[in-house]
Amino acid sequence: MPTPPVVLLLSGSLRAASTNEAVLRTAQAVAASAGVRAVRYDGLADLPHFNPDDDTDPLPPSVAGLRAAIEQAAGVLICAPEYAGTLPGSFTNLLDWTVGGTEICDKPTAWVNAAAPGRGQGAEATLRTVLGYTGADIVERACVRIPVGREALGADGIITDPEIRRQLGNLLALLAESGGSGGSGESARPEEG
Repeated sequence: MPTPPVVLLLSGSLRAASTNEAVLRTAQAVAASAGVRAVRYDGLADLPHFNPDDDTDPLPPSVAGLRAAIEQAAGVLICAPEYAGTLPGSFTNLLDWTVGGTEICDKPTAWVNAAAPGRGQGAEATLRTVLGYTGADIVERACVRIPVGREALGADGIITDPEIRRQLGNLLALLAESGGSGGSGESARPEEG
């Protein structure tokens, strides 16, 4: 039986109870039904402040882990909140560490905007700009808005709405198809599901 393709899930939030985290935990929960293995990257808080002088071999271990996780994935799905009209600084820092590497170049990448209607456009615009610089292959059909309110979450922090779960499964399958079967998904810092 072939190994299912891996989609790396990147959260732009450090808050454990954020709706962005809930989207990605739910994506991880439905991945198997979409024929995909989803791996959540959990090293956001461990990345050092970006300094171009440190973007050389040997890389800081947390940066090497991030780049390895991206390299080994068939695709990348991001869910990040908007903060002050753009991305949170910690997630911008993560993206800064991807600019100097080639791992995300041509990698099928998309995002889910979980914000309420009328919000989140600044984060989307920043993602589009930075991912363009990195050479990521933005899969437009997989860049979607799925507003998630607290009422959509179960006690376990996973989204219970079957339509949202179906949409997330479809996004994962679309990213995996766009990326072929590449990636073993084994990395130093993922949370696997």
